[in-house]
Amino acid sequence: MRAALPCGRFPEPMRISTARHETLGMWLGVLGVAIFAVTLPMTRLATGTAEAPQLSPWFVTSGRAALAGALSLVFLLATRSALPTSTQRKSLGMALLGNAIGYPLLLGFALRQVTSGHAAVITALLPLSTAAIAALVLHQRARLGFWLFASLGSALVVVFSLLRAYGAGHGFGFEWADLLLVGAVLAASMGYVYGAKVTHALGAERVICWVCVMALPISVPGALLTWPEHSIATSAWLGLVYVGVFSMWAGFFAWYRGMAMGGALRVSQTQLLQPFLSILAAVPLLGEPLEAVTLGFALAVIITVFLGKRYAVPASISNSETKETS
Repeated sequence: MRAALPCGRFPEPMRISTARHETLGMWLGVLGVAIFAVTLPMTRLATGTAEAPQLSPWFVTSGRAALAGALSLVFLLATRSALPTSTQRKSLGMALLGNAIGYPLLLGFALRQVTSGHAAVITALLPLSTAAIAALVLHQRARLGFWLFASLGSALVVVFSLLRAYGAGHGFGFEWADLLLVGAVLAASMGYVYGAKVTHALGAERVICWVCVMALPISVPGALLTWPEHSIATSAWLGLVYVGVFSMWAGFFAWYRGMAMGGALRVSQTQLLQPFLSILAAVPLLGEPLEAVTLGFALAVIITVFLGKRYAVPASISNSETKETS
């Protein structure tokens, strides 16, 4: 007769299997973050610069949503997914406004004015912004430490923007692109939070698929109406395909599945790599130099994000509740 295991202990094969499962989840999370990180240089590749424009930000926004919508429609039909309820459609509609329209549109216009590395520093505030909006929308009271680190991170971004503007000969003032990037961060945060509200009911992958499918009545006509009338470089088209297939769709599959397997709290920490991966990806893709000031501010912002996220929810909230809103 097999002896009983001590309370709280699991058989060795089960512990190994669980550890491997969590490790795979972490790697899927890293894969998702890497895919999202390349969004910045690929978007700039697609839109071009103010001096050498390629695809318009309007077309990139519509085109990437249309591509993701077509893939999502195939997925939902293949998996025989049930239609969302009217209440769920309201949250999905808010996620659509934030993730399918607001974020890519504002990002596209901003990246015509500033480098991908510059944008990476501003968008590094996305995890803190998401936590702040989650606290407001989901009626959670974040601890004082969170708001202090959120304020510190925001102050670092402000200083970075002022220094870059001064270095460009614009004096100590905000550039229009920086305000667009802040708007993009807020839009993406809103989309993430409202998507999280229905993730438990619909399933993570189906949330992004329904968002993209619901956007089709807007994205397809938008893409046709804004179709470029002049010659476009092949690299710009490749950038559009990337942000449509990977940034808007496949990246979420890896990201959501990674959080489900490895735990949302643990896997979400891999987001801290995203700004640095964006800066590094811009070197071979766009020929942007690695600047010490950009890397230094990115590191400083990431430290505030790491510390701030530890105070993002009250200590009384359980881990299971935290996972649902991450």
